[in-house]
Amino acid sequence: MTPPSTDILPPEIQLALAYASSDYRDALRIFFDLDLRLARIVAGTNEPMLGQMRLTWWRETLAKPIDERPNGDAVLEAIGQCWAGREGYLIKLVEGWERLLAEPPLREDDALFFLEGRRDTLMAAFDKYAGPEAKHGTYAQPAWWWTCADVAANITDDTERAMFVELGLRHEPIIDRLPKPDRGLAVLGAIAHRALKNGGRPLMEGRGASVTAIRAAIFRR
Repeated sequence: MTPPSTDILPPEIQLALAYASSDYRDALRIFFDLDLRLARIVAGTNEPMLGQMRLTWWRETLAKPIDERPNGDAVLEAIGQCWAGREGYLIKLVEGWERLLAEPPLREDDALFFLEGRRDTLMAAFDKYAGPEAKHGTYAQPAWWWTCADVAANITDDTERAMFVELGLRHEPIIDRLPKPDRGLAVLGAIAHRALKNGGRPLMEGRGASVTAIRAAIFRR
């Protein structure tokens, strides 16, 4: 199954998906599709109440049994096929995006709630790595770098960008080599870490991004 998508994903995500194992590529793609959909809701919201209503629809719909969800939305239908039983993670993702609708300035606790939920949902796409024991392990660090770097690169407020960069680089343990089937996450994390080191610049900016991706694909960390 290749999940249908109406969105063009950023190049760093397309690269990570290309390296991802077919065992979980569909679930991973659906995560990114939904995450992008939620990001656009938040970014395009001038009236927080309207954005809240749209996010509430997603949260409440994902909480329903699959056969009670509306038809016609490609991402929602793909969730029913690849994320059945794991919707709690997706709901946490929605709740995290809701925190970004808070009145500015964005508080660090709201930012952390969003980042942690987004990281855990990304890890849940790998399924067997979704347990609590993996949250601070080899898979958590590249997932954390990506979720922080992606926000930093797409935020307009300099103070908030600096906060996401600082949060992204606050803890930098030495990570172990990822298994070859999971090198897509290693690639994504390495590109994101480079972007954070550059102050929250776009992830694929400059020729160094491609070199970083190749090295990560080879060494898987």
